[in-house]
Amino acid sequence: MQLKLAGLEDIEDVLTLHRKYQIDTILEEDKKDGFVTTNFTREQLTKLIQEEQGLFIARHEEAVMAYVMAASWQYWSVWPIFARMIADLPKLTFAGHTLSTENSYQYGPVCVDKAYRGSGLLEAIFEFAREKMSHRYPVLVTFINQINTRSYRAHTQKLGLVVLAEFEFNNNHYLELAYDTSKSLSLHQSTHGQH
Repeated sequence: MQLKLAGLEDIEDVLTLHRKYQIDTILEEDKKDGFVTTNFTREQLTKLIQEEQGLFIARHEEAVMAYVMAASWQYWSVWPIFARMIADLPKLTFAGHTLSTENSYQYGPVCVDKAYRGSGLLEAIFEFAREKMSHRYPVLVTFINQINTRSYRAHTQKLGLVVLAEFEFNNNHYLELAYDTSKSLSLHQSTHGQH
């Protein structure tokens, strides 16, 4: 399994994995195991790669088995849910910071092919992306739909993200979570006894 910063040549394979688990195209029986809400175009992924260096992938042979997106709030601001989160940032504090678009970034979506769930790949790609983004931002922020219980458990129990707030948007209930990017995942796990 190769972890890498995605290039333009990886976009098609990322979209193949994305469509498999995106809410509009996911198989009904896979929905209970987690899904991706936001849809992405080839153009948006091109911008994510070229302007943000924010698409991290796990590639096995010819296929992308996992991806993590991470980018500035400016990149995400065209989506209404992120505009709402940006407006709320100054009300939140985490790891000694009053949150802002300068000291935090939006992590996610993240997607792991179901063949690799529970294998440690989520932790590996999270740590790979965290390490790269930690040079730019002290705080990672994300949101999870409250009905996406698998994602919630993975992010709080395996990765150690902390719930900061709850909010509603378009009749959905979301949890907003954060992580201190100066802490490596292995350090976090050893101090909390979670493996």
